[in-house]
Amino acid sequence: MVRQDDLPLGVATGDVTSNSALVWFRTAGPARARVEWAPGGSGNSREVAFARSAVITTTTEQDFTATLRLDGLAPATSYQYRVVPADREEQDPVRETDRGQFTTSASSDVPETVTFLWGGDLGGQQRCRLEGSGYAIFDRMLGTRPAFALLLGDLIYGDDRCPSPPNVPGGDFVASTLEDFRAKHRYQRGDQALQRFLSAVPVYATWDDHEVRNNFSGPHEPLMPAGRQALLEYWPIGAPPEDPHRLYRTFRRGADLELFVLDTRQYRSRNGEPDGERKTMLGATQREWLLDGLIHSTATWKVIATSVSLSNRKAGTVQIPGNDSWARGTDGTGFQTELRTIVSTIRDRHIRNVVWLAADVHYAQVNAYDPDGDGAVDFHEFICGPLSAASIQPVLPDPALRPTTLYSEGGFTNFGLVTVSGTSLRVEIIDETGLSRFVRTFAARGTD
Repeated sequence: MVRQDDLPLGVATGDVTSNSALVWFRTAGPARARVEWAPGGSGNSREVAFARSAVITTTTEQDFTATLRLDGLAPATSYQYRVVPADREEQDPVRETDRGQFTTSASSDVPETVTFLWGGDLGGQQRCRLEGSGYAIFDRMLGTRPAFALLLGDLIYGDDRCPSPPNVPGGDFVASTLEDFRAKHRYQRGDQALQRFLSAVPVYATWDDHEVRNNFSGPHEPLMPAGRQALLEYWPIGAPPEDPHRLYRTFRRGADLELFVLDTRQYRSRNGEPDGERKTMLGATQREWLLDGLIHSTATWKVIATSVSLSNRKAGTVQIPGNDSWARGTDGTGFQTELRTIVSTIRDRHIRNVVWLAADVHYAQVNAYDPDGDGAVDFHEFICGPLSAASIQPVLPDPALRPTTLYSEGGFTNFGLVTVSGTSLRVEIIDETGLSRFVRTFAARGTD
């Protein structure tokens, strides 16, 4: 009989708001468990009164994973939680690996200084869980003490192998079935540094192409349903019951920050189609959701999380031709027409202090955009990565939206760090050794 408290992949939290959070775990086999939580740090005080969730039974249908929603939380409050067997006695010990912590955001009318990370591209080009050190970059990330992390996809490489040596055994295959994709996620989540990070830092996660295969377009990709199911099983993502596959969502973090997490894969047209009015990366419903959200947001800073970059061309392959990013490629493909629609709304509706966060291209870059050429920056784009993959030398962005490149560097693994404090936003690119490679503070613009 599998022990009910056996959580081989640790715990994680996600989609934290001012009054709720999602807790994720996976048992080693079928088990009945619950989540207990209480305000305060992650100590082992027996005087703490823990609230209890309903009991959940993990089953093979979800690969023994579970995501539970905690409601009724207090804003701007630190919580500790633990995942325990349904029949646990009070005196039974709780292992450290079965515990976690998170802090809820402030209410939308309360100013709050927020420091968070973003990154993507984990385990690509055979740079996976190294024997001995694993994904050590997560310990560097944990040391920055972020409120949360935005994970922008390629959190597995379903279409790539992780040979052993030099990597930990278990990932040397290409995924082609649901069980394969699940095994890829299990391989990643077995890393101890990643487990430490996820137990202490809540995440807002989305996907990019390698959760399925390189440069895929959702409606036209036979493997997408399997890759999507595994993603939703292994990450705490709060899809609404009426749309259980929806990945795009928004989060408010106090008075000064609103996050818009995009899904750039599930609804996109084929990459090889010529760019034009009918071509879409987001789909009409998601595009209108984004535009409406930006127009009505009262946050000082509007941060859009897009897995692919705005104007850095990413050519296709023989198998999947066409430019894979927002930019228009030299072959006339890309998604620039749709991007211009979004940019026109930002400019015409005087939506100030928009920042796009991206990963995917495997180098770091910071761009300021002035698409109408009036001398005033309309929005910024910050690109970082990879967390652990081949890092290449950067290319300059396409000039169509009049970018000014403030920083551009490749050849190393890295993550991004952002601090929002009222009318200032500070961005920093930090490499795997903890060295700061770029830092700058931006001041918010007022509305016209």
